[in-house]
Amino acid sequence: MANSPITKTPSFIALTAKDVKDLRQNPGYSNVDIFSYQEMRLATKQFRPDYILGDGGFGVVYKGVIDENVRPAYKSTAVAVKELNPDGFQGDREWLAEVNYLGQLSHPNLVKLIGYCCEDEHRLLVYEYMASGSLEKHLFRRVGCSLTWSKRMKIALDAAKGLAFLHDAERPIIYRDFKTSNILLDEEDGKSTIEALVLGVGLYFASSTKKDFNAKLSDFGLAKEGPMGDKTHVSTRVMGTYGYAAPEYVMTGHLTARSDVYGFGVVLLEMLLGRRAMDKSRPSREHNLVEWA
Repeated sequence: MANSPITKTPSFIALTAKDVKDLRQNPGYSNVDIFSYQEMRLATKQFRPDYILGDGGFGVVYKGVIDENVRPAYKSTAVAVKELNPDGFQGDREWLAEVNYLGQLSHPNLVKLIGYCCEDEHRLLVYEYMASGSLEKHLFRRVGCSLTWSKRMKIALDAAKGLAFLHDAERPIIYRDFKTSNILLDEEDGKSTIEALVLGVGLYFASSTKKDFNAKLSDFGLAKEGPMGDKTHVSTRVMGTYGYAAPEYVMTGHLTARSDVYGFGVVLLEMLLGRRAMDKSRPSREHNLVEWA
């Protein structure tokens, strides 16, 4: 079977904001809309509790609508609004990473960043709304329809395409947080497809499925530029989610694209076996899915 072509992406992360002050002074660093906090209040109906899509250490995500009532002449758009918790584990650095990367990246398998708000102490991100939620919810919380094998293969292929896009750039990006809760799904009916893909580090994956779901990578707070030129890795503080992080990265702090591919493999195991990467409700020998498998 012939491999699907992987398009080389340009050196797109040429200019990035160093901090929030820099972003405010140079909004042209990103290609997205800049919203006021009042517009965010209007879009989420004053952050109504029944508009909450999810919450975590980063803050709360609300469903919203940006239309002409929020901003004159704006085409009505369903959005997800993430409000950063100032006391959470994600701070300005992670928030800014999302603006820097998703503000310049564009690919069908990356969640689209529509805009942001950094008024006073407020830090919000506005994304396209992904109607079917996360892969994690469908796999482990039985939300919505069951995931057939063809749907699982389609989702895995979409996620692989997103990673390949990041890794194959002239200035490669390492995602660093590949896991089921960061893979979001929308819905789109379509014809059957047969595709094959080779990731930049040699991972092969193929599928023949119906386009029931489109999967997109989200949450780029931990993303980092990969090694350039003759460098084989980037030395960095170990970040990520236990159970998905590559052992060699955890042990050495040496980050490469293969670190993402390890996480991809863990997610594949979760999708095939229907078990979480880490599950302490199981017997001790089965806590870690990779070690058990």
